[in-house]
Amino acid sequence: MTSPSFRTSFTVDRSPDEVFAAINDVRGWWGGTIDGPTAAVGDVFTYRYEDAHRSVQRITELVPGKRVVWHVDDAHLSFTKDTGEWAGTDIIFDIEPTAAGTLVRFTHDGLVPEFECFTDCSAGWTYYAGGALRHYIASRMSAAANNG
Repeated sequence: MTSPSFRTSFTVDRSPDEVFAAINDVRGWWGGTIDGPTAAVGDVFTYRYEDAHRSVQRITELVPGKRVVWHVDDAHLSFTKDTGEWAGTDIIFDIEPTAAGTLVRFTHDGLVPEFECFTDCSAGWTYYAGGALRHYIASRMSAAANNG
């Protein structure tokens, strides 16, 4: 039996549509180099961080204001014996309105404790999905309000 996949969540004082837009502006919050389009179902983009990480994501689901799903078609993690641990996994953002704003539930489906990269990758996702994305949503929307 496999353990549960990595999950984290946070709430922001923004609308679900604003959160959806920020998630899809991947270059704004996921550090590293991103090549390719990131806005439509079927788009394929490559993420690279130095020589440590390269992964190819295909957008498989976009439900405005509700959900974003990326399937990892290919991956290379130089710091693990099985460099392709991420291949075949799904990166999921579920978006839900709440009284306090919007709840974002992030799941990297398939990133499980049995993976060699679980500790390092979980720390990375905690930083990027739970920290950088959350900050980006707030700062992006604040900047838009100031420019509008």
